[in-house]
Amino acid sequence: MPHEGTSRDERELEQQYVTTLYKRLDALRSYAEERLRRVLLESGGTPQARSERESFNQLYTEDLAKYDAAENGLAFGRIDVDGEPRYVGRLGILDEENDYDTLLLDWRAPMARPFYLATTAAPDGVTRRRHIRTRSRTVTAINDEYLDLAAAVAAGVTTASGGVAGESALLSALNAARTGHMNDIVETIQGEQDAIIRTDHKSVLVVQGGPGTGKTAVALHRAAYLLYTYRRQLVKSGVLIVGPNPTFLDYIGQVLPSLGETGVLLSTIGDLYPGVHATHEESLDAGVLKGSTEIVAILKKAVRDRQEVPKEPITLSFDTYELRLDRKIVTRARGRARSSRRPHNLARPIFVSAVIEALADQLAGRVGRNLVDEGNLLSRHDIADMRDEMREDADIMAAVNALWPELSPTVVLRDLLASPERLASAAPDLEQSERDSLHRSAGTGFSDADAPLLDELAELLGVDDAAERERAQREWRAQIEDAQGALDILTGSAPQDLEDDLDPEILMAYDLVDASQLARRHDVGRRQTTAERAAGDRTWTYGHVIVDEAQELSDMAWRMLMRRIPNRWMTLVGDTAQTGDPAGTTSWSDILEPYVAKRWKLTELTVNYRTPAEIMRVAHQVLHEIDPNQSEPRSVRESGFAPWALQVASDDALAEAVRECIRREAGPGTIAVICNHPRAVALADLESDSVSVHTVRDAKGLEFDTVLIVEPQEILDESPRGINDIYVALTRATQRLGVVHHRPLPDVLDLCAPFEEEPR
Repeated sequence: MPHEGTSRDERELEQQYVTTLYKRLDALRSYAEERLRRVLLESGGTPQARSERESFNQLYTEDLAKYDAAENGLAFGRIDVDGEPRYVGRLGILDEENDYDTLLLDWRAPMARPFYLATTAAPDGVTRRRHIRTRSRTVTAINDEYLDLAAAVAAGVTTASGGVAGESALLSALNAARTGHMNDIVETIQGEQDAIIRTDHKSVLVVQGGPGTGKTAVALHRAAYLLYTYRRQLVKSGVLIVGPNPTFLDYIGQVLPSLGETGVLLSTIGDLYPGVHATHEESLDAGVLKGSTEIVAILKKAVRDRQEVPKEPITLSFDTYELRLDRKIVTRARGRARSSRRPHNLARPIFVSAVIEALADQLAGRVGRNLVDEGNLLSRHDIADMRDEMREDADIMAAVNALWPELSPTVVLRDLLASPERLASAAPDLEQSERDSLHRSAGTGFSDADAPLLDELAELLGVDDAAERERAQREWRAQIEDAQGALDILTGSAPQDLEDDLDPEILMAYDLVDASQLARRHDVGRRQTTAERAAGDRTWTYGHVIVDEAQELSDMAWRMLMRRIPNRWMTLVGDTAQTGDPAGTTSWSDILEPYVAKRWKLTELTVNYRTPAEIMRVAHQVLHEIDPNQSEPRSVRESGFAPWALQVASDDALAEAVRECIRREAGPGTIAVICNHPRAVALADLESDSVSVHTVRDAKGLEFDTVLIVEPQEILDESPRGINDIYVALTRATQRLGVVHHRPLPDVLDLCAPFEEEPR
């Protein structure tokens, strides 16, 4: 059984060890700071000296970030394995004074794994597991679990542990007041979570779990684990984490830095298309249409509609001659360009060449007749010169460009959605009401649902950048040659002033980088992190992609995402019972099998760490309504607060009733008011440092100490999946739940006690 370590001697011994660890951490930090200071003070010099400084600058900067991240909770655990203690913490620390023995194991290291997995049934050599709690650098508590009966008896504990690993530390973390930002769970990872975090599955891993099961935490810690285990591979290609909304990304934003990882790109689907930020709120009907792959045919037709044929011949003047650009010429040129099966912009040169060729032949026919009368003939070079001159003629090229313009995705989509005529032409099979839902004014911004459409259009249009790519390749090859020359010199002549006192663990620049990496660091235009470069490059392909609330993604969003991960190495976390977006999914196989066939693996999280049992009794009734076959996550605790419902006399009284409930529930932690979109706008003035107002969509993935659901029937009525939204709203609370309503309470919430009967 868990045993609280109350012995002063035991705590003092742990304090001594923790103090030693912090001294070593300070020494590492001081060393990195001094090295960095010396590097930054130096300037000028040869290219090889500058390249070495650049390498050390990055190395020491990353080390300092890692040491700062480990400051809080540096060491949080210990396992006694075959009589030898192993301390587990946020990073690995070696003892340089004692043959570099391990003082502290990084929690991701294989030797640290028994800290999370050992049980009495499978102790893996562990006799005791100790949780160490610290505040600043002071040990505040120790908690022991004995996994070996003999060791437990020797310590005066009669029963070995067989329950939740680190129960005391876990419950302490779960009951703590929320701050508005997610904390890491590195100290309290449970066995089923650890198994998912460390899985070596190299295709799509789906983590299905009910609310509060730690899906997001598992995904983020898996990102940290993969970067630790496959750093060389993933540092180059990057890791992308996709979240449901900006609020969620802000909520999780501190987790990976606290684990020492800062090179991960966090994005919503709406912001994944470079240069476009989603600002428009899409209607429900339009969102469903844009999320369906049926929109692909509409986009293709919209592009083809921009490849026009003139209704009447176009008369062009060239070198005192009149030329006719008629339907026959344009139709033939368009057919030649389309038959190339290239994207629109890449096929455009074929169209232009075909038109110019026809016009040149037309001109040659006229000029040739005159020349024959004079006894001369046109040569091939003469006709080639005609074509070149026509390409330089402003009037001719304006006419050609109007018939097959070079297009951008934003222009095509804006023009399509702003024009009822273009919509009617591109989508003749849609009902008029459906086309009306897509139509919007020309000045309207883009929505989250537009990003996958822009990405699709980018594929349909292509970018004719051959000349630019060739120039960039020539410059890049020259930079690599220069960088390789510098590395060849460094290999034989490392700077002595740095090598004399370098820690043996610190590698030299030529050990850390190859020529391409070094060249990239010296290219001012490329001096960006992997995440920064990836964010600005639509064609970037990542080494690993993690999607949170993956069930919310539409078919079109999946098409967009899969282009960014051709190796299909992904971690998807979600819960199909919580799907709120009508364009989302209720079946993982329907989404994944078109892309990976059967090469995906489903895992489940079954324990609810967030939501108290009292609230889950209500939520389970809603879950049964959604899917009677869905498994119910088991709560690990009770809060002592039963969910309640307060009915007010009128709709006008709702706002004041909510305000009074906020005053009544005020205390440590956060309060969330969750309602439908119009009411969220009306109640926005309730927000404060500790109180926030959310729609269900905005609250996805978040958690709050207290949740007040306002007028749940409106949430049910707002969406075809309103029952799923109610389930999501119910399960955001970590302590207390209340419902404030005027309209009758939905039947699925009848387990909420009347307000006056709430136990206090």
